[in-house]
Amino acid sequence: MKLTRKVREILSWYESDNPGTKSNLARILMTGKLGGTGRMVILPVDQGFEHGPARSFAPNPAAYDPHYHFELAIEAGLNAYAAPLGPIEAGAGTFAGCIPTILKVNSSNSLSTTKDQAITGSVADALRLGCSAIGFTIYPGSEYQFEMMEELREMAEEAKAVGLAVVVWSYPRGPMLDKVGETALDIAAYAAHMAALMGAHIIKVKPPTDAIFLDAAKKTYQSHPVEVKDAAARFAHIVKACFNGRRLVVFSGGEAKSADALLTEVKAIHAGGGNGSIVGRNAFQRPKEEALKLLSDIIDVYKTKA
Repeated sequence: MKLTRKVREILSWYESDNPGTKSNLARILMTGKLGGTGRMVILPVDQGFEHGPARSFAPNPAAYDPHYHFELAIEAGLNAYAAPLGPIEAGAGTFAGCIPTILKVNSSNSLSTTKDQAITGSVADALRLGCSAIGFTIYPGSEYQFEMMEELREMAEEAKAVGLAVVVWSYPRGPMLDKVGETALDIAAYAAHMAALMGAHIIKVKPPTDAIFLDAAKKTYQSHPVEVKDAAARFAHIVKACFNGRRLVVFSGGEAKSADALLTEVKAIHAGGGNGSIVGRNAFQRPKEEALKLLSDIIDVYKTKA
């Protein structure tokens, strides 16, 4: 596999990483229809933990089968597939070497009353299953945020030592944040920056809205304005928060929405310099052919010149 100039440039940003970690990053970046472009589309399927089986898969019953998600990601030509331990174990043999996998090593569930996640996988599991990376969620703003950050530090250190990449889901939530605050521009940028500070190779955040939540931040945004009403400018602001673009950042597809709405968002991500999309429910809850069409359209957006 010959690396493109763009991928070589991206790998140069990770100056402390060993050849194993860089090889796994390269594997993700060079796989699929966007291979070599520096852009990514990833399929994450951890919603069974987060929302339960029926809420996740009843809209498309074929998706109850873990093999379905491997097949969808491979047929769509995606860069990687991310899931908890059980689903990756269920297809690890059949699909070995077919697509890079990201083992989600912590998870929450909708029966919990706390903003926290349990460790549900290990670096050893990721190695055993041939994964390219581990995925870890932190909740900036949670009562348990510092414990989560300490867990991430330990697991990231272990993962990097054995040549795995680290993907961080950084989702603000907690007692001081309402629903507006969780996706406000200043909070989303803060969350992305925290993930970069924690050593993430790839950062996953939700698309930011035009709200500015923190009073202290409002003063800064007034004196150093960001064009908050323009979606592409908001995504560019998140990219800047990720070490001025030296760390890869992808944006979640979020709650179920129309294909047109999702593609409009993807176009803004691309125009703002984001590295791609990580689309779960908006893909696997659709019938397969419809999902493949949507993912193809998303990929086509990222293939165009930004």
